[in-house]
Amino acid sequence: GSMPGNRSPTPLRAASFSYRRLSDPSYPRSAAACYEAHTPGGIHRAAFEPSDPRHPLSRVKDKELPMTKKRTRIDLDQMKQERQAAVWITAYDYWTASFAEQAGMDMILVGDSLGMCIYGYSGTVPVTMEQCIWHCEAVRRGAPNTFVIGDMPFLSYQVSVPEAVRNAGRFHKEAAVDAIKLEGGHRVAPQIRAIADGGMLVMGHIGLTPQSTGQLGGFKAQGRTADAAKALIDDALAVEAAGAFALLVEAVPPEVCRIIRDTLTIPVYSIGAGREADGQLMICSDVLGIFQAFT
Repeated sequence: GSMPGNRSPTPLRAASFSYRRLSDPSYPRSAAACYEAHTPGGIHRAAFEPSDPRHPLSRVKDKELPMTKKRTRIDLDQMKQERQAAVWITAYDYWTASFAEQAGMDMILVGDSLGMCIYGYSGTVPVTMEQCIWHCEAVRRGAPNTFVIGDMPFLSYQVSVPEAVRNAGRFHKEAAVDAIKLEGGHRVAPQIRAIADGGMLVMGHIGLTPQSTGQLGGFKAQGRTADAAKALIDDALAVEAAGAFALLVEAVPPEVCRIIRDTLTIPVYSIGAGREADGQLMICSDVLGIFQAFT
C-alpha cells in the first residue's frame, strides 16, 4: 500500500469546518446542528434545524445522496489521453468513503496503509486479508458509485500465483471492489498476468513499496540514481506488459515519474512522485491532519 506522509509539503487549506455542541448558549437550543466555517474571509457561524437542507448531515440519507456515474477503465484511459488528471484518495470506513463520493473523487483506494492510519502499526506488513476485506466492505457501502480499489496485503500474493488469484477474487466476491492493487515490478508480473487472465483489473505499484521496506532500507525515496531510475522504468514496462490497467508510482523523482507516464500507454498515477502523472493519490489521514508520525 501507499505510505502516509507522502504528500505535498505545503498542502492548501481552503476552509476548515467544525461543529459546536448544543450546550453552547450562543446558539438556539432547538437547532440540531451548529456549524462554524473558518475561511480566508473570516469565521462564519449558523445554526440549522434538522429539516433545513443546509443541515450538514441532511443529505446523508441514501435516497438523498447525489448519484454519480462510476468511472470505468475506459474512462480512466480516456482521461489519460485527454491529459485530464484523476483525483483519488484513500478511505478506510463508511463515512470517509461517503464524503469522498460526495466530493466527486474519481477513485478510492482502501490501502493497506490502514495498518498505520487505523490500527497504529509501525508499517503495513502486519495487515491481514480479513482486515482489508472488512474495510473494503465498509468503503463500498459508503461509496457505491465510486471506483474502489482493494489493496492486497503482504503475503496475500507473494507465496504463489494461484493464491494471488484466489485472494484477488476474494476482494471481488466479498467486498465488491472494482480492482485490486499489488506491489512490485518484474517479480510480480506472473501474478498480475494470472489475475488479469481471471477477468479482474490489476493496478501495479512501484517505487517505494512499503511491504518491502526491509529490502529498501526503510521508507526512502527510490530511483534517485541513473541505474535505479532505469530499473524502475523497466519494472513499469513489465507491469504494463503483464496486463495491469494502471500503475501507481510512489516516492520517486518527478522526472522519473514523467518518463514513466510518457512511456506507458496505461494511466500512471503519483503519490509523492510529483505532478507529472496522470493523477494524484492522497492519504485521507494526511489530508485531514490525523496521521502525525512523519510530520
